[in-house]
Amino acid sequence: MEKLLHYIWQHRLWNYADMTTNDGRRVRVIDVGLHNNDAGPDFFNAKVEIDGQMWVGNIEIHTRATDWKRHHHDTDPAYDNVILHVVQKDDAPVYRTNGERIPQVELRVSPQFNEQYDALVNAKQDVPCMARLKEVPQLTITEWIERLAFERLLDKVDRTRTMLDSLAGSWEEVCYITLARTLGFGINNDAFERLARRTPLRLVGKHSDSLLQVEALLFGQAGMLDPTQHTADTYYQHLCREYAFLANKFSLTPIEPQAWKLFRIRPQNFPYRRIAMLAHYLHGGFKLMNNILEAPDEKALRALFEVNLTGYWATHFNFGKPVDQPSPALSQRSIDIVLINTVAPLLYARGELAGDYAMTEKAVALLESLKPEKNSIVDHFVYAGIPCPDALTSQALIQLKRNYCESRKCIYCKIGHWLLSETIHQNNN
Repeated sequence: MEKLLHYIWQHRLWNYADMTTNDGRRVRVIDVGLHNNDAGPDFFNAKVEIDGQMWVGNIEIHTRATDWKRHHHDTDPAYDNVILHVVQKDDAPVYRTNGERIPQVELRVSPQFNEQYDALVNAKQDVPCMARLKEVPQLTITEWIERLAFERLLDKVDRTRTMLDSLAGSWEEVCYITLARTLGFGINNDAFERLARRTPLRLVGKHSDSLLQVEALLFGQAGMLDPTQHTADTYYQHLCREYAFLANKFSLTPIEPQAWKLFRIRPQNFPYRRIAMLAHYLHGGFKLMNNILEAPDEKALRALFEVNLTGYWATHFNFGKPVDQPSPALSQRSIDIVLINTVAPLLYARGELAGDYAMTEKAVALLESLKPEKNSIVDHFVYAGIPCPDALTSQALIQLKRNYCESRKCIYCKIGHWLLSETIHQNNN
C-alpha cells in the first residue's frame, strides 16, 4: 500500500487543491521532491508551503502515522530534516529526535480512484486494462511502446554483460549460449541453455574437427543417448559409444532427459534437429558471433541460418525411422525468431557496451524490418486495438505483458497511469 501512496504523492493524484495538517495549518505542495529508492526519507528536496511559510526538505510517507515510531525514525537523525509526514491514516503525532513535532497530513484520494486501482490490480484478465485500452490516446500508447522496446533491449544488454563477466569476456561463448536458448523456441529454452552451459566451447573445441564427436557430445550431454535404445540404428549406437568415451575422458554429467518437452510439438520442431543444427555451427569451430558482426545486411544475416542438415539429420526428425521428405533445419519464420532473439540483442548489446551507436541502430533497424512474432501475447494486444507492425513492437508488447501486466505493476505502466490519472481529472471536473 505504501508504494501506492508514493505513486499518488509523486504524481499529485490527490483530489483537492490544498491539504491541512493535523493541527489545522494549510499546506500547499510546490514540489513533491525526488523519489528515493534507497535508505532514508522517501522524497528528497521537496518544497511545501505551510500557512504561507515555505519549507524545503524531505518527505516521509507511511500507511499509518504510528509506522514512524515502529520504524524507529523518532531516534534516527537521518529523518530530522523531514518537513512533512504524509500518511493514509493519522493515528498518532510524530516527532524529530529533539522532540519537535513534524507537520503531518492525511493523503486522501477519491473513492473512484481506489475503485479503478482495485479493478486493475485484481482483474482476472491477463491484461488488466484490456477492456479500457481503447480509451487511452494513441500517442500515449505509441510513446510507451517505443520506450518498452528499448527497455527490453537494455534488459538484454544487462543479461549479456552478466554473461560476459562470467565467461571471461568471450562474445562467441555468449553467442553460443544465446543461440542455444533461442533454439528452444519457448518450450525448451531452459533445457537448451543448460545444455550449452554444460557443454562449453572449450570442451567442444577439443573435438570440433569431427562432426560425429560434436554431435555425440551434445546429444550425450542432453541426456538423449541410451545404448539399450535403438539397437538397430547404426548412427545412434555410434553416438552412444563416442559419448561413453568422451564422458569418461572429461568426467561429463548429462542433464536429465526429463528436461526436454515434446508434448504438442510438431516433429519438425523436435529438439533433436535443433541440437543437430547447433552441432553444425560448432563443427570446425564456433565463429557465429564474428559472422554476425561481419554480415552487411538482413539478407546476409538470414543466410547464416538457412542451413540444410547433412547426413543422418537430413532425413530424420528423431532417432529411428527416417522421413520421406527432408526439410531445412529452420523455416523462414523460425529464422525470424532467431534474428529477433539472438542476432538483434547481441548486435545491440555489442554496440551499447562498445559505444558503437551505428551497431545499435543496425539492431533496431533489423527488428523494425522483421515481421512481428506470432504468439498469444501479441494476439491479445492486437485484439485490444494496439497495432503490431514489426518485431520491435512485438518485443515491446512482450515486455509490457511480462514486466508490468503479469506482476500488476499498473502504476508503473504509462497506460495504467493514464487510466488512473484520468479518474482524478474526471472527478475534479
